[in-house]
Amino acid sequence: MKLDLIQTVAFAGIVLFLGYGIRRLVPPLARYNIPAPVIGGLIVAGILTWARFQGTTLIEFDTTLQSPMMVAFFTSIGFAASLRLLKVGGPQVLIFLVAASLFAVAQNVLGAGLAVAMGLHPLFGVLTGSVTLTGGPATGLAFAPLFEANGVPGAATVAVASAMVGIVMGGVIGAPIATRIIERNNLRQRHARQPVDTPLAQEVMEEQLADDPLKTPQGEDEESFALLQSVVLILVAMWLGSFVSSWFAGMKFTLPAYIGAMLVAAVIRNLDDVTGVFKIQQRVIDDIGNVALALFIVMALMTLKLWEIANLAGPMIVILAAQVALIAVICVWPMFRLMGRDYDSAVMSGGFCGFMLGTTANAMANMRSLVERYGPAPRAFLVVPMVGAFFIDVINAVMITAIVNMLK
Repeated sequence: MKLDLIQTVAFAGIVLFLGYGIRRLVPPLARYNIPAPVIGGLIVAGILTWARFQGTTLIEFDTTLQSPMMVAFFTSIGFAASLRLLKVGGPQVLIFLVAASLFAVAQNVLGAGLAVAMGLHPLFGVLTGSVTLTGGPATGLAFAPLFEANGVPGAATVAVASAMVGIVMGGVIGAPIATRIIERNNLRQRHARQPVDTPLAQEVMEEQLADDPLKTPQGEDEESFALLQSVVLILVAMWLGSFVSSWFAGMKFTLPAYIGAMLVAAVIRNLDDVTGVFKIQQRVIDDIGNVALALFIVMALMTLKLWEIANLAGPMIVILAAQVALIAVICVWPMFRLMGRDYDSAVMSGGFCGFMLGTTANAMANMRSLVERYGPAPRAFLVVPMVGAFFIDVINAVMITAIVNMLK
């Protein structure tokens, strides 16, 4: 059976909600923050792989919209790269971002070094480094074609496997590491429960912690206008970004498809912060980006060739074990000291472990479990999501692109 473009997206939507249903029925999947699109997509990939070994092809997909969905998601990340928010976070956000960026480099150096030692292409180690650990499954799948074209066979499957291991381990070790830091330094008794420094910072923190969808007092028409404006802004950024990407391609600089759109979106966002012309509502843009991300991941996973990484399982285990050990050591020692050696710093270490191995959802889950036991950590809930949700993604994408161009 061959599905056309619309049928493929519709099928992906059904598979996505299948993933949500399974995650509800199997609590450990939710506890370790395994994304619903990954659950549903891998089930379909497994069924299609089984069918292939039986000598039949059950379904063929038209994945024309897969790439635009991916670009739309990363464009929404670009709109979140506000220098104003970076300034609001103060020196600690900058310190945390610089540290995360440097340790992402360390992930790549470690991965590439181990890959070369085992006779593999160094980009295999990079793919199991910051691409999939700091970046998560979305970044891994977005860069997979670039890595495959430059000597990493089965890159998409490797990316998903690496990201899943990272998500699980980031959820497993993050909170225990932070708990050990808190107890060892007696921070449970000594930490001060201070509010964040400014009203604007408090507002940003509350936005990061909010679970409810956008609610505007102006009514449905205002919400519809914000949605329409956000969709158009994303499309315009994608349109202009295609010219930026073409310009880089003309300079013989290899880029993933979304970089141009992400850069244009960041420029539009920061111009709007200064002029207030669009009054961009970031949460609406985030919602659109999350929808695009979910459908992109499902469509990408449905077409995985799981059989391609059978002979790479051993090297992956070695590299990922080393990566987990590296982040654990970083959280226990330099991160805690860099961020101030106080209670908030300990909570940030747990969050750092979450998003440097998994996703921002892991980071938030780790920190929530800590504050439920030990008390509020407002500074941690301002700094970690601000860096983990978008700033590190922008820097990671640029860094990965530069590495691929050096090692290809």
